[in-house]
Amino acid sequence: MQLAAKDLINLEDYPISTPGPLRDAILTRVRGELELRGCAVLKGFLKPTGIAAAVAEADGVADKGHRSYSRTNAYFTKDDLSLPETDPRRRFFDRSNAFIPADNFHADGALRTIVDSEGFDTFIRECLQEPEDRFFRYADPLADVIVNAAWEGNGFPWHFDTNNYTVTLALQNADVGGAFEYSPMIRSSDDENFDEVSKALDGTSDKVISLKLEPGDLQLFKGRYSLHRVAPLEGSTPRYVAILSYAQERGMVGSVERTRQLYGRTLPIHHERAGQRGDALID
Repeated sequence: MQLAAKDLINLEDYPISTPGPLRDAILTRVRGELELRGCAVLKGFLKPTGIAAAVAEADGVADKGHRSYSRTNAYFTKDDLSLPETDPRRRFFDRSNAFIPADNFHADGALRTIVDSEGFDTFIRECLQEPEDRFFRYADPLADVIVNAAWEGNGFPWHFDTNNYTVTLALQNADVGGAFEYSPMIRSSDDENFDEVSKALDGTSDKVISLKLEPGDLQLFKGRYSLHRVAPLEGSTPRYVAILSYAQERGMVGSVERTRQLYGRTLPIHHERAGQRGDALID
């Protein structure tokens, strides 16, 4: 039987579609945290039934995840021999995990029931204080609602996101490790700030924050501008995190190269919209 949004989301503590003092207080807190650190967490956003349903859905399609093993820099670009060896664009790290593409999560499943619930997008938009004409669902049919699955020995090194905002739902933690580490707002749309990026890669930055998310937590994160990674994992339990993506431009999709790296395939839309990004950031 398909569960309704009220069975999955903790609407008592997070009345996302019901105006009132509680919702206003949540918006105020989240906005303050996003302004200060580029990240905000709503603890216990999902009910236990919501966590269980989403984990079961992820388990059911885990074999559809694209497992990849590679060495990558923070920008998912190729090595540029014309740059100094110390340039962060020439700093490559092992990457190994799996992304379960969005076309494996259907309208009647737990994840899309949550994301498509009444008021969800509006609540997220208001948390981010974005005008309606600057806030859109990520249009990538492989990447709008995905699950990152990782096991012991897997790792996702320092990187920036392609989309402006990422909304994640922690579903299941590994037995040990898997903390979310990030350097808030380390770059802007017109400044890559390579010096600070290098410090984070070297482990000498004083700007890195480590965050332990628990199953059911909703995280809002400005991943386009904040360098981040997942700490190494241990144990036999896979780490599942649902990633729900938004952008400030209508029709945004991933680049051809990055889409192929993350999902093992591309669709015609990725080639049709190649080179149409609105900013000049590397990726």
